[in-house]
Amino acid sequence: MRTLITNKAFLITLFFFLELVSIGMGMGVPIFTIIFGFLVGLSIPMILKVSTDLSPAYLSMLAKAAILTSAVTLLGMAVIWLPTVEWLFDSTRDLTNFGIPMILYTPRASFIGWIILMVLISPFLQFLMTLFGSISWIVLFADRWGKGTRLSGNTTAA
Repeated sequence: MRTLITNKAFLITLFFFLELVSIGMGMGVPIFTIIFGFLVGLSIPMILKVSTDLSPAYLSMLAKAAILTSAVTLLGMAVIWLPTVEWLFDSTRDLTNFGIPMILYTPRASFIGWIILMVLISPFLQFLMTLFGSISWIVLFADRWGKGTRLSGNTTAA
């Protein structure tokens, strides 16, 4: 089991499978994908065992991993939702009965807001949740797992 956890190809395959499952669980609405971003963020510091201190290079690697995670979601949401953009130019299409919440002034404005929310804002929220998960793991659980992480720079321990 330990070799599966350290096998990068297995971890990438597992991530793509779980990402697809989380998108499917939300039926295209990425609420579970955003929550999954937090769980991925918790596991990133365990996988990226580069150094024992929190150097800027290590934190940059955490940010890059979070960007890659949200890029996969961005790609998935673009595949699901961007084909519906052509409906904006179809005058016979009834956007009112599309099934999205009509919270803006007109159905067209609500539809545009929904597409922006699904394709752009949701991956950004997953990026933030992934970073939050990574930082939470470092702050709360790093010492319990025997990492012994410490801040880099001129800081003194109390």
